Amino acid sequence: MSSTDAKVEQMFQILLDPEEKGTEKKQKASQNLVVLAREDAGAEKIFRNNGVQLLQRLLDTGETDLILAALRTLVGICSEHQSRTVATLSMLGTRRMVSILGVENQAVSLAACHLLQIMFDALMEGVRKGFRGKEGAIVVDPARELKVLISNLLELLTEVGVSGQGRDNALTLLIKVAPRKSPKDPNNSLTLWVIDQGLKKILEVGGSVQDSPGELAVTANSRMSASILLSKLFDDLKCDAERENFYRLCENYIKSWFEGHGLAGKLRAIQTVSCLLQGPSEAGNRALELSGVMESVIALCASEQEEEQLVAVEALIHAAGKAKRASFITANGVSLLKDLYKRSEKDSIRIRALVGLCKLGSAGGTDFSMKQFAEGSTLKLAKQCRKWLCNDQIDAGTRRWAVEGLAYLTFDADVKEEFVEDEAALKALFQLSRSEERSVLFAVASALVNCTNSYDYEEPDPKMVELAKYAKQHVPEQHPKDKPSFVRARVKKLLAAGVVSAMTCMVKTESPVLTNSCRELLSRVFLALVEEVADRGTVVAQGGGKALLPLALEGTDVGQIKAAQALAKLTITSNPEMTFPGERIYEVVRPLVSLLHLNCSGLQNFEALMALTNLAGISERLRQKILKEKAVPMIEGYMFEEHEMIRRAATECMCNLAMCKEVQDLFVAEGNDRLKLLVLYSGEDDELLQRAAAGGLAMLTSLQPSLCSRIPQVTTHWLEILQALLLSPSRELQHRGVVVVLNMVEASKETASTLMESEVLEILSVLAKGEEGPVTRAAAACLGKAVEYGLIKPNQDGK
Repeated sequence: MSSTDAKVEQMFQILLDPEEKGTEKKQKASQNLVVLAREDAGAEKIFRNNGVQLLQRLLDTGETDLILAALRTLVGICSEHQSRTVATLSMLGTRRMVSILGVENQAVSLAACHLLQIMFDALMEGVRKGFRGKEGAIVVDPARELKVLISNLLELLTEVGVSGQGRDNALTLLIKVAPRKSPKDPNNSLTLWVIDQGLKKILEVGGSVQDSPGELAVTANSRMSASILLSKLFDDLKCDAERENFYRLCENYIKSWFEGHGLAGKLRAIQTVSCLLQGPSEAGNRALELSGVMESVIALCASEQEEEQLVAVEALIHAAGKAKRASFITANGVSLLKDLYKRSEKDSIRIRALVGLCKLGSAGGTDFSMKQFAEGSTLKLAKQCRKWLCNDQIDAGTRRWAVEGLAYLTFDADVKEEFVEDEAALKALFQLSRSEERSVLFAVASALVNCTNSYDYEEPDPKMVELAKYAKQHVPEQHPKDKPSFVRARVKKLLAAGVVSAMTCMVKTESPVLTNSCRELLSRVFLALVEEVADRGTVVAQGGGKALLPLALEGTDVGQIKAAQALAKLTITSNPEMTFPGERIYEVVRPLVSLLHLNCSGLQNFEALMALTNLAGISERLRQKILKEKAVPMIEGYMFEEHEMIRRAATECMCNLAMCKEVQDLFVAEGNDRLKLLVLYSGEDDELLQRAAAGGLAMLTSLQPSLCSRIPQVTTHWLEILQALLLSPSRELQHRGVVVVLNMVEASKETASTLMESEVLEILSVLAKGEEGPVTRAAAACLGKAVEYGLIKPNQDGK
């Protein structure tokens, strides 16, 4: 490092030399600078050598390569270092840093987005790994810097001249930063401040129409990103007063556009309502009830202008989300949507009208008895959706609506059956899920959940059904094609079509559109795919194990549990070292331990214990990881479970963990009944439980000889239990029993004497004369040790 100062200076000289433009030397210097900044010592050197001002000059050059190098170097300087981040923002200017987000160049905008994320993390977390450099001497209040950064991001949302990509990146940053990370944190002041300062700006982005003259530049994903941000902010509110304020601000904004701005204002207001319906739908529903809004939506559906029709039809589709309103639209809007579908010359209008009809047609959900349309109508709609989905000539944005339609129609089992039979439609669906059209992800996941029946379904109590019929109440009916045999056949067809590869790509998506609800849907589908043991190899081969890990570590509680259960199923039947190669295997432990909590079902507890048993048998490092996740007390608790399979699985898991020194110490410690439980379980009727307990006992007595003398003290039946093991018809149980006796004999002469005075001597003599094998050898070793102690004498022939 002694010559690093000179090297840093030399690199900046090369980069700022106008004569070196575009040379390989310049490219090498920029790469070296980025690599150096990744190490903390290197970042400190650059920072102390006037690096930030020199990087500012690189940003001013206007050359894309140099700007990218400068931004990536700044990432290293600011990473996990609060004071350097504050100093960098002070030197470069917060406004300047945020404005880089809005440039047209996508790579530069993404690099700026990454840098700002690093800055936010540094400001919010401080230095996580202890003080570095002079950090301890600088007292920084990050709250002010945070608010200045967020304020600039909110300003950027409505600035003219900012690229659509830049606006999307700003929304992504706000989604990650503004809401609380955990509901346990009582302070939601940042959310309230963002709502107060920027709600109107966010609504302005959500209400903008793509490629419209005089509007803000937005992309196909902008409105969805705005909806997600609004939803996150709304969910972060803690009381009715805060929610009422949110509603009021939204309603005032919509009213301001709806009244007094003519047709253009009405269009913007309706587009904003659509944005709210896709995000915090309660606020959207309240806005729909404002005077004249619903009437304007219906009226604009009949407009001659394509743009006006698009906005109105989309609003109508989102409005049909509630069953109550769906009934109103079925009565008032179906004929209008049918007219649009039949008579419009534009595919973009027809496909949206079709989705509106699909949504209304599926208002009864999976209830076979509640049909909104005539028999066969939903199948016709689905056929048209599949036709549009497979048409490569239509742009991805329009084909997304075909997937939306199928997401609703696949509640009908007849539609599911036809859809999985259509290979071309499935391939088109998976291809679209990998495209740049991110807003399709939720619809794809919903369609897959419907096809695999992985939504929650409780079999109604027959007595309650009879009671409901007697009271003339509606009773939901299951479709005949939703029976388990049909579902299994559909899962096999989806696997053959490559569903796992498509879902793996969806999980990797770096986009706010991959919401926690979307993650939950994917987790549900994965769990359905691994239900059958025969299908698990296919799921692993197509990368399912790798995709499940992030789903099990992040998302809704239900989604994480479902993904963890799918991981458990894979770990039970496949070799974990092949399913989760390298370091990935250690990441599996935490999700599996989460399934041991009492709020999980008995099946989930059982599968988690089985999976942990497999992992505990692989290596000491994995056993240490299980201990670190505090799983041992929970496993011990399940050893007392009434259900015999859970009790057995917990005992097997403890048997494998017994190879670990820390677990052995728990058994050696005075004043507990752990050893007694294993001895008693070794005498149970359940052979598998006996095998697990006796195995654990054999292991512990081998590794901790001090336990041998305690076995006679824990129960008066110890001798009967050992004799029963030795006389067992199962060779495995015999072997475990003989090893325990051998360990006890070797541990002390006193214990050996007690054993030899009992019937154990006679049993060992018989076993020692049996066929050559581990049992015979161990029995002979026991007798040999007894001879050595002088407790018994060898036969005349020396045997």
